[in-house]
Amino acid sequence: MRSLLDINVIIALYIAAPCITCPITQNGVLRIMCQPAYPNHRPVAQVAERLEEACNHASHVFWPGQISLLSKGFIRWDRMLGPRQITDSYLLALAFIHGGRFVSFDQRIHVDLVPDASHTHLTVIELPNGQQGPG
Repeated sequence: MRSLLDINVIIALYIAAPCITCPITQNGVLRIMCQPAYPNHRPVAQVAERLEEACNHASHVFWPGQISLLSKGFIRWDRMLGPRQITDSYLLALAFIHGGRFVSFDQRIHVDLVPDASHTHLTVIELPNGQQGPG
């Protein structure tokens, strides 16, 4: 099963490993890594160049954002805890429709946000000692 990595997972790898991206994850990597408040921030052109190199790798897969959160049946809004889950819910739904898995550091994301998704569609990376992932 192929894995769509959360923005923070891509950043943690600094785009070192071949992966799957989509418009949201690409935009997020650029937005976060260029902010002056981000440790070791880089100029946007440098981050874009590295991201482009990673996306040109033979093992990279691009999933277009062909779904809308507002499309009926993609998200169980009554199970959402708050606005910080919106992007992750979208990425989980995107992974689900592509038969893949969403990989995140966020302990708050739950597979039941996407109807018919199972635990094979979500991997939450747990860091030692309760540490939080980047971001």
